[in-house]
Amino acid sequence: MHGKPPGLIESALFDRDVIHEIQRAATEGIYDIRGWGAKRRLPHFDDLVFLGASMSRYPLEGYRERCDTNVTLGTRYAKKPIELKIPITVAGMSFGSLSAQAKEALGRGATAVGTSTTTGDGGMTPEERQSSKTLVYQLLPSRYGMNPDDLRKADAIEIVLGQGAKPGGGGMLLGQKISPRVAAMRDLPPNIDQRSACRHPDWTGPDDLEIKIRELREITDWEKPIYIKVGASRTYYDTMLAVKSGADVIVVDGMQGGTAATQTVFIEHVGIPTLAAVRQAVEALTELDMHRKVQLIVSGGIRTGADVAKALAMGADAVSIGVAALIALGDNSPALDEQYKAIGSGAGYYDDWQAGNDPAGITTQNDELAARLDPVLGGRRLANYLRTLTMETQIIARACGKSHVHNLEPEDLAALTVEAAAMAGVPIAGTSWIPGRPF
Repeated sequence: MHGKPPGLIESALFDRDVIHEIQRAATEGIYDIRGWGAKRRLPHFDDLVFLGASMSRYPLEGYRERCDTNVTLGTRYAKKPIELKIPITVAGMSFGSLSAQAKEALGRGATAVGTSTTTGDGGMTPEERQSSKTLVYQLLPSRYGMNPDDLRKADAIEIVLGQGAKPGGGGMLLGQKISPRVAAMRDLPPNIDQRSACRHPDWTGPDDLEIKIRELREITDWEKPIYIKVGASRTYYDTMLAVKSGADVIVVDGMQGGTAATQTVFIEHVGIPTLAAVRQAVEALTELDMHRKVQLIVSGGIRTGADVAKALAMGADAVSIGVAALIALGDNSPALDEQYKAIGSGAGYYDDWQAGNDPAGITTQNDELAARLDPVLGGRRLANYLRTLTMETQIIARACGKSHVHNLEPEDLAALTVEAAAMAGVPIAGTSWIPGRPF
């Protein structure tokens, strides 16, 4: 095993990965930076199972009985809520972290199946707006690329207070990805590392944020839904304060959510799992009598239709995907394994891509690499993936006797571990016991 000499036992506390990181830090004198999200095993939707119908409940026949998937976002105050055909959206990923071709492909794929995509930090590209029928514009602490004209062009506005991979921390974009075009959009010098602020300069609390949201509504004639995105940490209180501030939609991003680049220590040790955050958000909305009135979008580690169905059963109105969408476009392809190895990574690892050398042409600003991605083909691949997620969600909903995916409920779930049962607030399979609650 890894060439281990016979008779030697590896330390559980100081294993070879830990030793390697200590040696790297001692040599370089700076923290490690990478992309993606937490790599360690965390309680997740895999730790839940559905209780399909049999005798006590009747399933629906997939070939004859409908199971609807539509969702409306922004019904609280917006004059023009967003109508989506499926409850799966594409998360914010910036032009800068992604190539222009990748942003266009995301828009094409989302539009093909009737859902939305999101700009990310750094502003809106013409390609993205043209390819995305429904586009959410992110407003981040950096305010890079922000202008009222783009706010009016968008279909919704998402105020980002935090990301699941780094709640409490600002974004990072390494200098080699700040091309002349990216620099111009963000009003930054090219080829210089960019570090976004960790908090908005326009407010210090929910009262100030309420004023800012009203300002955004005035700018957009009260048409656009206003989302607030929080990185999962103190999710119960953050959700309550987001409602108080006037949000139409709340986006909760768990620590399995990805990032373009940040410190590894942030990714692995700050925030709480998506599973725990969903329940806290739903409890806060329910206590305020705002569940389903203020819509909840869940992100952070969504991969399959089962993940989607479980999030909806726990009370979410929709989910959002980021890393999975990039993989659908063509990232992590085994066909490019040798090229990944050449940059110190490998197919399936997503290490070192923050450096902008992605051979798939997705997480790069290198024109030669970016040209490898065909936005039409990439969009088609994403659309296929989104259709598959939707069908898988419908299959599970029908198996539980539901005619709409939003009719899934916690009663349809059971947990396989004590941790998942406590976090999700559902009983351990075969029992009626929810840890932390009386029998």
